[in-house]
Amino acid sequence: MRLSGKIAFISGGVRGIGAATTELFIHNGACVVFGDILEEEGRQTEKRLRKIGANVIFVPLDVTSESDWKNAITKTVEKFGKLDIMVNNAGISGIDGTENTTTETWDAIMSVNAKGVFLGTKVAIPEMRRIGGGSIINISSQMGIVGSPTSSPAYQASKGAIRTFTKSVAIRHAKENIRVNSVHPGPILTPMTQDRIGKVGATRKSYVDRVPLGRIGTAKEVAYGIVYLASDESSYVTGTELIIDGGWTAQ
Repeated sequence: MRLSGKIAFISGGVRGIGAATTELFIHNGACVVFGDILEEEGRQTEKRLRKIGANVIFVPLDVTSESDWKNAITKTVEKFGKLDIMVNNAGISGIDGTENTTTETWDAIMSVNAKGVFLGTKVAIPEMRRIGGGSIINISSQMGIVGSPTSSPAYQASKGAIRTFTKSVAIRHAKENIRVNSVHPGPILTPMTQDRIGKVGATRKSYVDRVPLGRIGTAKEVAYGIVYLASDESSYVTGTELIIDGGWTAQ
C-alpha cells in the first residue's frame, strides 16, 4: 500500500475533496485523523469508516482557530504517536466581484482559506521535524494560478496566497526533509460547487467549455494526486504545484 505506516491529518475531511482523500488514504494503508466544523457529519463518517475496519478518528476543527489546531494535532499524536502527512484542504468560496465584496466577506474567505493553511502548516512542522520529515499538501485551485472574470477576487487572492506560501515554507524547511506542495484543482463537482456547476444549464456549460478534456472533474481524481504527494513516490518533489484541471490553465 502506498501510505502504509503513515499517519495523516486532513482538514475539511467530511465532504468533497477532503472526504475523497480521507477514504483513499485509508484504502492505501494510512491511519487518518480528519477535522471539520461539521461535527455531526464528522461523527457519522467516523462511525461508518470504523465499521469497515478503518483506523480513523474525527476531531471538531475550525481552521481559523489556533487552539483548535493545537488540540487536533495533540489528539493525533496521542492516538497514533506521530504525524507524517498534513493535508490543508478546508476552504470556502465566494461569488461577488470586487465592488460588491464586503470587508467581512473578504476577511472570512482569507481567514478560512489562507490563515487556515498557515495554521495547519504551523502546527504540523514541529511534529514532522521530530520524526525527521513529512509531507504537507495545501489545496489551492487553478484560480490561484490564473485570473478569471467570473470568479470571486477574494477567493482567487486566497488561493494565490496558498501557492506562494507553499513555496516559501518548502524552501525554508527542505533541509529538514519536510516537503510542501500545493494542489490546484480545476472545476470539480463537490457539495461546495454543486449549485454552480452541478446542475445542467448555462453556468455548467460555461465551465465545461473552458476545460479541454470537456468535462467536470471528480473529487477522487484530485485525491489520487494528493496520495502521490503524500507518499514516498514524491520524495524529490517540494515547493511545486500539481495542477489537476483538465487542461484549463494550459490555454
